[in-house]
Amino acid sequence: MKLQKSTSIALCSVLEAARYPSRQVSASEIVAKYGVSAHHLAKVLRQLSRSGFVESTRGAGGGYRFIGNTKRLTLYDVIEVFEDVTARSAEGGDSEYGTDVGMAIALVLREIDETSRATFRSITISTMLKMIARAKNQSAAPARS
Repeated sequence: MKLQKSTSIALCSVLEAARYPSRQVSASEIVAKYGVSAHHLAKVLRQLSRSGFVESTRGAGGGYRFIGNTKRLTLYDVIEVFEDVTARSAEGGDSEYGTDVGMAIALVLREIDETSRATFRSITISTMLKMIARAKNQSAAPARS
């Protein structure tokens, strides 16, 4: 499953905001860190706000704060706001999917998509924050010989 740019930006934004629950994360911080368009990010953050994952504060010192429950909100919850994550059917107008070989391929692709969806449903924001912290600690640890 390949995620759209908006979805990737949304996941990064939610994780950045959840990572620092005691402060507002500014859009400019996210733009600088991930190299995304400020205009595109604004649209994503607006949708995240409407979905109840973040709240925004305007003005000096403003930004975005995570308001979801890190132990209940999953990656899938964020992804489905930005993408149609329903199961694929055999690829409509493609003639190869009308053959027995094409149908077998379509079956495998649907199974891969379902496995991806199940994985995204099982990973919470809390789990991701732990993974991020572990990765940060491992990269900061001196190399042993």
